[in-house]
Amino acid sequence: MSNQPAMWHRPVPADDRAGNATDAQGDGEGDDEGSRGGSSPPAYQFPGYQPAGYQPPGYQPAGHQTPAFPAPADRRSTSPAPAPAPAPEQHEPRAGLDTTAVLPYAGSRASTRTRWLRAWMMTAPVDVLALLTPLLVTQQYWRGTLAMTVLTVIVFASGGLYRARRHVSFLDEVPSLCGRLLAAASAVAIVAAMRHESAEYVFSFTRGVAASAGLVILGRAFTREFAIIARKRRWVEHNTIIVGSGPTAVELARLLRRYPQYGLRFVGCVDTPDGPSALPLIGSLDDLDSLVRLRECDVVIVADASCSETSLMEILARPRTAECDLWAATPLWGSRSHGDHIGAVPVVSIGDITLSGPQSALKRASDIAFASVALLLLSPVLLICAVATLIDGGPGIFFYQERIGRFGRPFNIIKFRSMRPVDEHESQTNWSIANDRRVGPIGRIMRRTSLDELPQLWNILRGDMSVVGPRPERPYFVEKFSAEYPQYAMRHRVPVGLTGLAQVSGLRGDTPISDRARFDNFYIENWSLWLDVKVVLRTVTEVFRAGGR
Repeated sequence: MSNQPAMWHRPVPADDRAGNATDAQGDGEGDDEGSRGGSSPPAYQFPGYQPAGYQPPGYQPAGHQTPAFPAPADRRSTSPAPAPAPAPEQHEPRAGLDTTAVLPYAGSRASTRTRWLRAWMMTAPVDVLALLTPLLVTQQYWRGTLAMTVLTVIVFASGGLYRARRHVSFLDEVPSLCGRLLAAASAVAIVAAMRHESAEYVFSFTRGVAASAGLVILGRAFTREFAIIARKRRWVEHNTIIVGSGPTAVELARLLRRYPQYGLRFVGCVDTPDGPSALPLIGSLDDLDSLVRLRECDVVIVADASCSETSLMEILARPRTAECDLWAATPLWGSRSHGDHIGAVPVVSIGDITLSGPQSALKRASDIAFASVALLLLSPVLLICAVATLIDGGPGIFFYQERIGRFGRPFNIIKFRSMRPVDEHESQTNWSIANDRRVGPIGRIMRRTSLDELPQLWNILRGDMSVVGPRPERPYFVEKFSAEYPQYAMRHRVPVGLTGLAQVSGLRGDTPISDRARFDNFYIENWSLWLDVKVVLRTVTEVFRAGGR
């Protein structure tokens, strides 16, 4: 695929070019900053834009040179058109929107080496250093200082103060910073007052906490100002694809080109089937995953509200696209949006629709800790279950079966044997139900209490599974359900689980697969460590209620 996008082009009259130059330049500041390190492409008129004095297609004033562009009939073609392309069907521009589109521009050399940088990599270390500064003066309160540091970082992270923002403003963060610093300091001061009866000790410690809190605010002001400077000079910028080709997408492209302080480099739009004014630039929505890889994109902005949500989420969940930061331009213009914004366009961050980066590491660490402790505490229960299985069904305590894990990788699951299949083919293709006659009395108790699942703790330690996640299924049914239910295959974005949101919500055994897929995908797209804790607590309740299959 060519690096130059295919464009529709209409010759622009001389008076239009003059007016456009004035609008594109503005005060001159934005374009100068945006063009450092790369070429500065000219502005082109979006189809349907008809200013005063508009001339019909084909009008060319004296001296006007029409640049050659690929033919619009083939958006993937890179050969120049032999003749000017006919004007596309005219569309009425949406009122209140600037319809001036811009071409993608070259990235800076520095930005190619800083793509891996994220906002928290600078703000979090500065916050930690500011909070630990009192230890340079005295080590008398080192326990309280460390507790204050850990608690503050956790409170900041839970409040989203380490997330990347498009509109960076220190003043916008001051209320949240002060409130969360006060909450963390109050909690630590109360504990210190309970442990030490000396008022002088508590006062001295509180004074150090106040000093470190002030340093945190100063450090945050510095990091935010440095981030703005780095973005304006294009030391740090992330390649961005906009989903949509309507007026909102064009407005976002213009804003990203003119104001580099948002830290995003516009590389092109992808067309959507239901777009209000189909203007293909670099490909279609179906090509998004490959375009993200080819253009090395880190951010995807959804700017077409008319696109089908089901088809859009299916494409955004593909491996390459799912690794990007996802933003959506809200159609509620003028609303009191509490999200972020690019210029005057409200945008909201779409939570990670797959577990990666710090979230994946946190989930894996919690899995290892849980499985290790559970195996240690439940070892007597495991021994009793093993003996009971031996008595009930004879030799062959454990049952091994191939299941499909994350990204479609097969692995062997371990369970206590509670029933005996007729043959291996039946084991792989028979959908077991609650009243199967092959289940013995002890096996039935183990299945109702889910005790037969306990050996899967070893699968969790090995990394085959997670404590909480979608149910692992056999290859035959994964292939069958993936063909019948479009959202089923999306479950495999994360590791499969010992328990899951669908299971504790009553979707076990012979229940609708479509409902299971919806619950599993909801869990993935709304994951948090607390959600895992809630699912585990509900699982324990189900075990004591004997609510298994």
